[in-house]
Amino acid sequence: MRKTLATVALAGSMAVTGLALSPAAQATTESTATTATAAHYGGNWGKFFSSDHKAYTYGKTWKSGGKVFTKWYGVDNRGGKKGWVWFEYYQNGGWHKFNQAWDGKVTTGWSGRGIDKVYAFTCWAGKFDNCGHKYRIY
Repeated sequence: MRKTLATVALAGSMAVTGLALSPAAQATTESTATTATAAHYGGNWGKFFSSDHKAYTYGKTWKSGGKVFTKWYGVDNRGGKKGWVWFEYYQNGGWHKFNQAWDGKVTTGWSGRGIDKVYAFTCWAGKFDNCGHKYRIY
């Protein structure tokens, strides 16, 4: 009984203060929150793991002076095989992609002008092997 009264009182106070959301507004809020956590538009990003979790990348992407910069770190503690990071980016009206390999740990970066979108994902033991999810980082 007390729980029911507390719930009714809380619902009434939220309606009075304007905090109650309609079901449609709640659905919009939830979907926006989910989308925001799945995409990383600039700033810090990662850890993006290979599908077998034997390698990962993380980093930072930002824009300055009309140029997009990405500084990234690769970690592969398994030895014997390389980790790979792939970058796919939309630049000057077309899609481009490249990859970089490392064995152990690496810190490096890249930059370019006219870039509108950048995606990244990590693979381990080969360019196309054990690849993890693709994430938008800018």
